[in-house]
Amino acid sequence: MAFFAFFGSLFIACVVGYIAEKSGFTHNGYVPSIIICIGGTVAFFMLRVMFGVSFGSPGVNAIVSSIGALVIVPWHWRR
Repeated sequence: MAFFAFFGSLFIACVVGYIAEKSGFTHNGYVPSIIICIGGTVAFFMLRVMFGVSFGSPGVNAIVSSIGALVIVPWHWRR
C-alpha cells in the first residue's frame, strides 16, 4: 500500500507544480516548479513514515507539502 501511496503522491506533486506555474502562482518555470513540489512531497512523505506526522490521506499530504515547498523554497533564495 505504501508503494502506491508514494508514487501517487509524486504524481499529485507533478500536477500541483504544473498547475501552480500555469495559473501564475509561481514564476520559476515548469520543470523547477515540478522539482520543488516533488522534493517537498518526498520530504513530507519521509516525515510521515518516520514520525507519523500527517494532515490526513496521502493525497492531502502531497497537496499541502507541494504548496508549502513552492512557497518556502523560491522565497528562501530571493534577495
